[in-house]
Amino acid sequence: MRLLPWEGAPPAYRVAFSTRLGGVSEGSFRSLNLGLLTDDEPERVVENRRRLAEAVEIDPATTAMTRQVHGARVVEADPLGVVTPGTPHERADGLWSDRPGQALLLVTADCLPVALARAGGKPRLTVLHVGWRGLLEGIAAAGVRTLASGNVVAGIGPGIGPCCYEVGEEVAGPYRDRFGPDVLHGRNLDLPLAAERALREAGCVAIERSALCTVCNPELFFSHRRDRGTTGRQGVIAALR
Repeated sequence: MRLLPWEGAPPAYRVAFSTRLGGVSEGSFRSLNLGLLTDDEPERVVENRRRLAEAVEIDPATTAMTRQVHGARVVEADPLGVVTPGTPHERADGLWSDRPGQALLLVTADCLPVALARAGGKPRLTVLHVGWRGLLEGIAAAGVRTLASGNVVAGIGPGIGPCCYEVGEEVAGPYRDRFGPDVLHGRNLDLPLAAERALREAGCVAIERSALCTVCNPELFFSHRRDRGTTGRQGVIAALR
């Protein structure tokens, strides 16, 4: 299994961004597919999630998830049981917790996986699924607000890069107005740069950003755009130690 740890995470936190390597899925979902809402076999996805949790020394039974809807809602984690298929997860694109041992898992396939942590004071952790809609709706600020007080630091994991993210004017226009003209490279959107600006505006004091593009690296990542929808999901997994 190949994981990408958030190197800048404070010592109280365990955070990693997954790749597609190290699981049991096959075909278009090879191999560490974390997405149940795909055409992959559910038992394989459950096993992949279990393996991921154990690889970062997290109890799979404590892992909370959400039903992601490309919005800006962030909720407190409830240990719903990642190993149980068909769990009725709450509709949200962010999770937070201040309970030691409570694991958080969100999945992506070009959108940005983001982790936020409180540096100083009582530890508290938030993870976000950040797509273009959610970022415009304010998910970065909503995530930072869940950490309330103290210095907030962030890690932005691999997602679609400006090299590959061509968008129409219905997306480009609002991003140009909200984040500045340089988040557009011709017809291509720099979503990681826009996310970084939103996080800094919301109060993050330090941000670590991956340079890896999910579209450009098929050996490492699933990509909804590259694979035209028939693909798996990687993600972010995190917990307080």
